[in-house]
Amino acid sequence: MTEQRSGFPRRDAEGRVLTLGDLLGVSLAGWIIGLLALVLFDWAFASIGAGEFGRTNGWLAVILPAWLYWDDFRAWEFGAARVVAALVAAVVAVVGGLLVAGVAAGLAPLLTGGLAALAFTLVYAVLWFHGVHWLARRTG
Repeated sequence: MTEQRSGFPRRDAEGRVLTLGDLLGVSLAGWIIGLLALVLFDWAFASIGAGEFGRTNGWLAVILPAWLYWDDFRAWEFGAARVVAALVAAVVAVVGGLLVAGVAAGLAPLLTGGLAALAFTLVYAVLWFHGVHWLARRTG
């Protein structure tokens, strides 16, 4: 497996993320950037009287991590391994995010959704990375 370029996350020649650490690092950075952008927009709208601060849906913080996951999904050759790994990871990650949102239900939607998006980001990254690698080895 050869490295494609010197950027981050490190990728192989096909464009797939090389390590779980790279996938987690970039996806968590994307979650933080997304959450900070939501806080900034929510604060701006609240300060001009367009609503209360904290009412934005924090689930939107998952946009950048999802973009990374989509890019990694596309880098894997077409086949059952990537489809099954993506579907299982998505279902379990959404359920995990909903469970976290349920536990944090008393908080503002920005915080509740942000925590749910964090859970989704972590669960999806781990299940996708290990799942697609494991399935690809077994299906050839």
